[in-house]
Amino acid sequence: MRHEHWAGLDVCITGGLDRQGGGEGPLVVLLHGFGAPGNDLVALWSYLNAPEEVRFLFPAAPMQLDMGFGDARVWWMLDMKRITQARAQGQWDALSQEIPRGLAPARQQIIELLAFATETLSVQPGSLVLGGFSQGAMLATDLVLHSDIPFAGLALLSGTLIAKHEWLPRLPNRQGLPVFQSHGIDDPILAFSMARQLREHIQTAGLPVSWVEFRGGHEIPVQVLEGLGTFLQSSLYPSPSQQQE
Repeated sequence: MRHEHWAGLDVCITGGLDRQGGGEGPLVVLLHGFGAPGNDLVALWSYLNAPEEVRFLFPAAPMQLDMGFGDARVWWMLDMKRITQARAQGQWDALSQEIPRGLAPARQQIIELLAFATETLSVQPGSLVLGGFSQGAMLATDLVLHSDIPFAGLALLSGTLIAKHEWLPRLPNRQGLPVFQSHGIDDPILAFSMARQLREHIQTAGLPVSWVEFRGGHEIPVQVLEGLGTFLQSSLYPSPSQQQE
């Protein structure tokens, strides 16, 4: 594993033939969730069933929360009081229509990171998977829908629907893009019902979804890791029949 500072962000790079991002294999970029340490998802790569040549990049969000302990990073700030109140009242649809103030700047910073990383690591077009957990999944979705980067897949771990009036009209532009989506049935943070709604919108727009639901909360259990590993295999190394579709 190696550490770099690219496009204004601290990143961890691993995988590849030298386990430090070497070689010219595909690249998987995963974005952590709200309030997590910058290296929160780094350990996942060793549990994923991916070929040795696949590289993994884990950026740390640039903003830090003052929580009095540890490293707590965020991609944009949240009005937790308002979100808690809306969640208690079941106002999920109202939340899904909001566009967070810091979303666009975060998206632009990751776009710049991807441009630098793909050039520096010699990533071939169509060999890039972007994903994330929770807030990271929201950012990944927003970026894919606001760019024309040739992604091989999009991985959404316990994400949800936001910026609804921006996302839905843009989804058909990504028709055919494979999506992996997982969510806990008992998630107390982001409602399972909203994850299912997001899945329905994605499928209706013509993006195939590999869906994993599990009995649990806001987390990444073993069955999600297994499903994500299978998804990376199929999206980065599609069979001849998949390529013809």
